[in-house]
Amino acid sequence: MQRPLVGLTRQNLVRELLAGVTLLAIAIPLNIGYAQIAGLPATAGLYALILPTVVYALVVSSRQVVASPDAAAAALVAASIGGLAAAGSEDYATLALAQAIICGVLFILLSVFKLGFLANFLSKPILIGFVGGLALDILVSQVAKMLGVKIDSGGEFVEKLGGLIGGLGTTNLWSLAISVASITTLLLGKRLLGMVPWALVVMVAATVFVLVADLGDSGVAVLGEVPAGPPQLTWPMLDWHTWLLLIPSAIALTMVTTAEGLLVSRSYGEKRHYPTRPNRDLLAFGVANIAAGAQGSFAVGSSTSRTAAMDQAGSRTQLPSLVLAAGTLLLLLFGTALLEDIPSPAIGAIVGVAILPLLGFREFAALWRMDRFEFVIGAVCFLVTLFVGSIPGILVAFVLALINIAKRASTPAIDVLAENDLPTASLLDEAPQGAMTAPGVVVVRMAAPLFFANGDAFASAVRTAVRAPGAGAVKHVVIDMEAVTDADVTAAESFEGLTSWLKTEGVTLSFSRLRAPARPRLERLGILDGQQVFDTNRAALDRLRADHV
Repeated sequence: MQRPLVGLTRQNLVRELLAGVTLLAIAIPLNIGYAQIAGLPATAGLYALILPTVVYALVVSSRQVVASPDAAAAALVAASIGGLAAAGSEDYATLALAQAIICGVLFILLSVFKLGFLANFLSKPILIGFVGGLALDILVSQVAKMLGVKIDSGGEFVEKLGGLIGGLGTTNLWSLAISVASITTLLLGKRLLGMVPWALVVMVAATVFVLVADLGDSGVAVLGEVPAGPPQLTWPMLDWHTWLLLIPSAIALTMVTTAEGLLVSRSYGEKRHYPTRPNRDLLAFGVANIAAGAQGSFAVGSSTSRTAAMDQAGSRTQLPSLVLAAGTLLLLLFGTALLEDIPSPAIGAIVGVAILPLLGFREFAALWRMDRFEFVIGAVCFLVTLFVGSIPGILVAFVLALINIAKRASTPAIDVLAENDLPTASLLDEAPQGAMTAPGVVVVRMAAPLFFANGDAFASAVRTAVRAPGAGAVKHVVIDMEAVTDADVTAAESFEGLTSWLKTEGVTLSFSRLRAPARPRLERLGILDGQQVFDTNRAALDRLRADHV
């Protein structure tokens, strides 16, 4: 059992505490913005930084990953709950709590049954497309805030875009000025002095400017009253039908968080040379989400940007997360009055700049250069998420993942091997098309498990290898089974047809390099049915060549 705060020493204590102050300065403005994206009050974003953050930091195996709601998760919450209740209502907040609890239960189930591999179905192109579609939807709402244009933030993308374009004539010039100044500060500040928490600087400066210039009377929207006090333990009271309606969106949130969270955890563990345990990390996400649902927040995942910021600050423990929780609690107890006059255009600018990298323009360009099919997968996922919805987007993502897997698995590498002049060397090189491995003998290597998607392709490849040297030239076929770790019933049927065809052609069938764990299953399926099995390809050639002579 890993002890909490592993890696913390007297030597790095001060550095970890300072990193925690930096994390506090980064997280407060972003979480206020993410709560607004989710259609929830600012307190929902702040509450996520207290109890969920503490339990996550004490349970997780990663020493650096920071847990928090992020922009994509907030957008997914809004998209999935918006059709069930009005954003900002009490029922809406209750649904968000329930959704987080369901996510927590799903994470724990993934951890207990070691099912985290399911998130691997969300490949990089799919995640780029899905998150990019959510990010563009968010960006439209944030641009409206920056311009002071009122739109239905809970509407569909086309509706919001139409409302934004139609409302350009009502742009508030003061809101526009605050937004331009905020964006300029954020972009230039990050480039010139990257360690400064520019989001906090912008939020404070914009608030002071609004108060001094009395811009509330000039139409500049502000955050408004933020209730003081710590989060209260609660539990969403809903009927079973409503709980069931939340399961699909909770599954989507869980899968996306699992795919991203485990990747971030593993990458930083490898980078900083400490072990991580995926199932422990899933458990940490589970208890953090249940804590979020039980104290007035919404779904929690991993924050890639904050984790990167902590890594740059030299943090190698979870102590900054505990500092963040303590600082947020103090703010809620004594400082909520400081938040009331934060201008919405500044919040929109902070969130807008934060989500720009999520649009994935560079990633899409790289996909276009590397693999057009992968690009199409990402683009389809992007468009479905943007124009149809987040839940259809995640469903399409899984379907595309299966199509991609089937496409690749149905065309595995199937080679006729060439003999070499080194008696002690293995036969690994591919022979020229139409050639035999040795006179009268063809050794065929299948570089994948045998299953329904590739069984016919393999049988067809063997027939081609037998026919290519000419009628009657091939007398023996040896199948190199080193890469065949499994087989299924459909592939066994294809193999049965191949065996019958070889018999009619007067060709014997043998196997080589068979994996011991796979043998019982291959025998049960009838793929191995009395044929000779050789330890090596060279042993097969020596024996069969002698028979041929």
